[in-house]
Amino acid sequence: MRNNIFSFGDTYWLQLKGTAMGTPAACAYATITFGHFEHTVLLPAFNDNLLFYRRYIDDIFGVWLPPRTDKSATWNKFNTLLNSWGNLKWESNTPSTTTHFLDLNVTIKNSTITTSTYQKPLNLYLYIPPKSAHPHSCLKGLIKGELGRYWLQNQPADFQELVTQFLIRLHNRGHTIEQLSPIFSRAASSLDSNQHRSQTKLEDNDALYLHWEHHPKGLQRKTLRQIFNTTLRSVNPFQNMTVAISRPKNLRDILTKASLRLPKDLQLQSIIEALRK
Repeated sequence: MRNNIFSFGDTYWLQLKGTAMGTPAACAYATITFGHFEHTVLLPAFNDNLLFYRRYIDDIFGVWLPPRTDKSATWNKFNTLLNSWGNLKWESNTPSTTTHFLDLNVTIKNSTITTSTYQKPLNLYLYIPPKSAHPHSCLKGLIKGELGRYWLQNQPADFQELVTQFLIRLHNRGHTIEQLSPIFSRAASSLDSNQHRSQTKLEDNDALYLHWEHHPKGLQRKTLRQIFNTTLRSVNPFQNMTVAISRPKNLRDILTKASLRLPKDLQLQSIIEALRK
């Protein structure tokens, strides 16, 4: 992690402090090192006050039990110790019976925990537009996934309101109600059937995987399955075929460099030594 080199224009830079956002290992080692601090310092110090404590990368959810005396002082000590690790500081909400964590509103009322879906006020809801080159299954998966999440997190009345808003937002993106209605109906009907359906997972060696680059005017997944069924199904040992769709290169892939290529006359070690002088 000491040799993070990046380029800007025709110059090369060595990062001396912190870690670049997007580096594959950044979240992993940050989580591991802060986890060690949690289990050896933070949690033992406030074991009597934390009935429940869970963290997902940089979001913490806990149930705080204040002491009978010095409630504010104990809470301030916890925040001071929490922020004694590293350079970044945690933003803590004052203990309350209601809060939001990730995509959930969590409320404790009459010793009962209830949840509802939390949506950020500045969310632009830039869903896949109808003219996108994405496979049609992406829109189906989006709708089915969102309806399943809403149903799991909310009471029926809130679920109905969220689904209505979701439909309106998709319509605002250019989709027609005629196109969306059957997809919503199938997704809604699957909510009940999924509760009673026991899906049998095929072993890896029982499925044939076909990797296929998607193109809106090329061979579609349905056509590929039809070809497989009429030509190969009866003569191959696989019970099923899964078509794994990948996207072709887009403008971002072409314009944004994902890897650093050094000039032929320069060596990585020589750049590092020059930058450190």
